Amino acid sequence: MNSQTERLIDIVRKLRSPDGCPWDREQTHYSILSCFLDELYEFFETVEQNDYEHMKEELGDLLLQIVLHTQMASEQKKFDFNDVARDISDKLIRRHPHVFGSVEVSSTNEVISNWENIKKSEKGKEHRKYIVDDIPEALPALFRAEKVQRRVARVGFDWNDSSAAFDKVDEEIKEFREALLSGKHEHAFEELGDIIFALVNVARHHNISAEDALRNTTRKFIRRFKYIEDKFRESGNDIHNSTLEQMDIYWEESKKIVG
Repeated sequence: MNSQTERLIDIVRKLRSPDGCPWDREQTHYSILSCFLDELYEFFETVEQNDYEHMKEELGDLLLQIVLHTQMASEQKKFDFNDVARDISDKLIRRHPHVFGSVEVSSTNEVISNWENIKKSEKGKEHRKYIVDDIPEALPALFRAEKVQRRVARVGFDWNDSSAAFDKVDEEIKEFREALLSGKHEHAFEELGDIIFALVNVARHHNISAEDALRNTTRKFIRRFKYIEDKFRESGNDIHNSTLEQMDIYWEESKKIVG
């Protein structure tokens, strides 16, 4: 372990000690769970922006979360940072026999296949009853849907091509519309989920991340709506008193100017 890693671990240990920080001492694995997610998404944003300076900072924040969790576990004599580092190192070597062993592979597909077979044989994995058991419910919904679809596709449960997946989207939209017209809210709720799930399937067949696509569209929408707000400020008018027609004029402008 290098000196900076040891320094960070010592700092966190001090913060959690009786003469450390009251706030840090009070935290539990659960109480700071949302912090982990916050830091992860902030790092995600720096990658999208190709911002290496802030990427470094956010990776540091993520590392702090890892060290905090390992320190808490160490206090309970469950495991420590070295245990975590050793386990992931062992796993990487075990799952890459084509790099650290004598196995030969000729394609990425073979690497993935070997990875899955090795994963199944690992302690704790062999007792999982279902193929999708280890896909966390806490994942973002679109990303989780894609992950589930990819997992079942590996055993052949998949459309032969994207045209069949497109047909499913059309079918689900029709059923959603019918549910809305009939006033069956719960049914409409279910059918909307089916539409989104079917769209994720189409995207997956074309190697498009539905999660990333929606993030990009939301980002674009925000950029364009900010343009509308700026135009109202420049004109001295209050956007809250404007009409949809007035806003739409600036919206069309925004598509040409801010993209």
